Amino acid sequence: MIGKLERRLKIKAHIRRTIKGTAERPRLTVFRSNAQIYAQVIDDMAGKTLASASSLAIKDKMPKKEQAAKVGEFIAQKAQESGITTVIFDRNGYLYHGRVKELADAARKGGLKF
Repeated sequence: MIGKLERRLKIKAHIRRTIKGTAERPRLTVFRSNAQIYAQVIDDMAGKTLASASSLAIKDKMPKKEQAAKVGEFIAQKAQESGITTVIFDRNGYLYHGRVKELADAARKGGLKF
């Protein structure tokens, strides 16, 4: 029987075999813990993080989905400041649902294309 974590890691490995971020189109990756959500824009060829945002910067008390939407706006803003407009979305093995979907939708609203 496969647990949740093993299932996510298996999906993550499959995704990472097919998705590679480049300088022209970096990878937007999402990590969510029980309390926080993090997003990074990564150039895999150079091995560098170009922009990052997390819910740790949000001081207001709000639901997790709203926090995810704020992080999506922050990452879109930081990426555009770095000159990045298109990315490849890496959901990191999580289901495209809930907080991950909210972050992606907010990043799209913020001007990122993926």
